[in-house]
Amino acid sequence: MRSLIRGGTVVSAEGASALDVLVEDERVVALAAGGSELAGSWQEGADRVLEAAGKYVIPGGIDAHTHMEMPFGGTMSADTFETGTRAAAWGGTTMIIDFAIQSKGQSLIAGMDAWQSKADGVCAVDYSFHAIISDVNESSLKEMDVLVEQGVTSFKLFMAYPGVFYATDREIFQAMDRAAGNGALIMMHAENGIAIDAIVAAALAKGQTDPIFHGLTRPAEMEGEAAHRAITLAQVAKAPLYIVHLSSEPALAAVVAARDRGQNTFAETCPQYLFLSEDDMARPGFEGAKFVCTPPLRPRHHQAALWRGLRTDDLSVVATDHCPFCFAEQKELGVGDFTKIPNGLPGVENRMDLIFQGVVAGEITLPRWVEVTSTNPAKMFGLYPKKGAIAPGSDADIVIYDPLATQTISAATHHMAVDYSCYEGMTITGHVDTVLSRGRQIIGGGAYTGEAGHGRFVTRQLCQRLG
Repeated sequence: MRSLIRGGTVVSAEGASALDVLVEDERVVALAAGGSELAGSWQEGADRVLEAAGKYVIPGGIDAHTHMEMPFGGTMSADTFETGTRAAAWGGTTMIIDFAIQSKGQSLIAGMDAWQSKADGVCAVDYSFHAIISDVNESSLKEMDVLVEQGVTSFKLFMAYPGVFYATDREIFQAMDRAAGNGALIMMHAENGIAIDAIVAAALAKGQTDPIFHGLTRPAEMEGEAAHRAITLAQVAKAPLYIVHLSSEPALAAVVAARDRGQNTFAETCPQYLFLSEDDMARPGFEGAKFVCTPPLRPRHHQAALWRGLRTDDLSVVATDHCPFCFAEQKELGVGDFTKIPNGLPGVENRMDLIFQGVVAGEITLPRWVEVTSTNPAKMFGLYPKKGAIAPGSDADIVIYDPLATQTISAATHHMAVDYSCYEGMTITGHVDTVLSRGRQIIGGGAYTGEAGHGRFVTRQLCQRLG
């Protein structure tokens, strides 16, 4: 199958140019100036011509932080790997990296196998895994080496959730020391979980049980302190560090200081921290439960700092932390006790569109939009230039994006398996027109034409952003 994408503006992390793109089977094979004799010669031999006049042609989005079918608080996130990756495709994301969880007493590899069995044969787009280490011991440290050799090159630890995922500073340092030797990237949920548990207990004792108290008991200073501590441990271990779902000014300040002194410290933020705020958790009744995630939504003034961090590359990636729980029967488990509200928001379908609003508003440039949603995730997690680029030899994961179309976000029209949208009624500019996954058209003409099982597991190299 030879496909020609004609008449569009190809946008990369480096800039934008009027280029036609030739795809053969699953790969990009050539690019040529739009309207040139070379590009014109391709049309005769093309099996399919996709018109992109007036539209952007961008590498497919990579969401490097999702949680499909994740158990939490006695329930499970609502999207399966099938429904979640299909929704991702609708939103212009052509690859996800999910998290395989090691249970206490279980091996890392057993956790990986369990998650692979959930995803195998059902994903609409390509996928990979990070490994969550919840039981740091000599055996799991050795397994890190094995997984790196198998193409799983990133490992997540938690400074939050005592009794569930929490790792001590000793355990964190041990994992970092191992990563310094095998080249892996340590990912960190940075919140001071021990102190937060004390704050939570005090709030409950006072009868403070509404959703807003989820945020008020997890102050930004607890994220900032944990980020600084994680960065210090990584500095001593000489290991690269990636802080997930950074939400606040104090945590960002710790990242900026580390990067300014040349440390291999990176961070992602999420759309919810750029567009939603603590006020949403304070909505009347129990509505605020829809917006409970961890770290929590912050007061609105943090948003300007996060946008600035994206402009300066102190925040290198925008991921979603997609972990959806339906309001009915799942979020409602926390009625009368905010600690029982499943933590997580839906967003895998909305990420590309929402961050494009940063372009519309002048917060980031058009190339930066592509960089933080596709190219940087590819480089951060050892996928570039197979993913994250439109270049000869790259996978033909390509999105044709209409920058002038408007849409209104709603649960009535989204494709995620969840009964509400955090962005309900928000009218935005820009819309995905066509999506190719490894050369196959899976979205086009307002229809999904992909299938479960098209997505493949992708092995990864080491981080490509290290200085």
